[in-house]
Amino acid sequence: MIDLIPWDECTRKFIRKVEIDYPKITSVIETAKARHEFIQEKMITEKNVSFIFDGYYEVIKELLIALMLKKGLRSQNHQCLFSFFAKEYQYDAELAIIKQMNYLRNRLDYYGEKIELSYFTGNHNTFEKIIRLLLKLLRK
Repeated sequence: MIDLIPWDECTRKFIRKVEIDYPKITSVIETAKARHEFIQEKMITEKNVSFIFDGYYEVIKELLIALMLKKGLRSQNHQCLFSFFAKEYQYDAELAIIKQMNYLRNRLDYYGEKIELSYFTGNHNTFEKIIRLLLKLLRK
C-alpha cells in the first residue's frame, strides 16, 4: 500500500472547493505541455539530470492540479494531489512512481541530493507514460 494522507483528512485540512474555470485548466495544461516540450529538447547529462527530473515532476504535478481543478477542487499541498489521484483513479503503479518522484524531488530541493543519471534513464519512459496517461484523463 502506498503511504498517503487519508482523503478525509485532505478534505478537512487542505482541499477547498473552487468554481470550475476551464480557461485556468487549459492554461495549467498548456504550461505543463510547454515545460514538457522544453525539457524534452535538452540533452541529458550528469550535470543537468537533476534539473530535467525536477521538470518532469513539475509537469506531472501541474497535470494533477488540472485534474483536480476539473473536479472543482484545489489542494494546498502535493500530498493531497496524490490522495486525490488514488481516490479518483486506479493507477497504483503510476502513483507509486509519482510518490517516489516527490520524495526524490524533495531530497533534491531541501538537501541538495542529486538525481542519479542511471535512475533517470531507467525511469524516463515511465515518466513519459505517466504524462500521456494524465493528458488522456484530462481529455475525458
